[in-house]
Amino acid sequence: MMIKPELCKVDTALGIIVGKWKPTILLHLLVEDTLRFNALKRKIPDITQRMLTKQLRELEEEGLVSRTVYPVVPPKVEYTITPYGKKLEPILHAMHEWGKAHIERKSQPSTEE
Repeated sequence: MMIKPELCKVDTALGIIVGKWKPTILLHLLVEDTLRFNALKRKIPDITQRMLTKQLRELEEEGLVSRTVYPVVPPKVEYTITPYGKKLEPILHAMHEWGKAHIERKSQPSTEE
């Protein structure tokens, strides 16, 4: 398949899923399907609460994640990957495999002269 560079929408896709934590959030939701906010925070210990909230809101705005708030005290909020978000699974898998291969390539001694 040949994509004309002037019609390329890769930048659009990357603009939606790029962020230090977005791919990690999406992968956790792909594996678990639904997670409460604090459970997701525990799975990504280096992320701040503020950043997790921001990244989840952006993913929700794009329709990749849905948020459910339960009217209880203390508040219970769950995040679920949407069917639309699940379409990213092969893309994220391919990016993971490429990243893994790239790390392996970079760790090999250079064969260039």
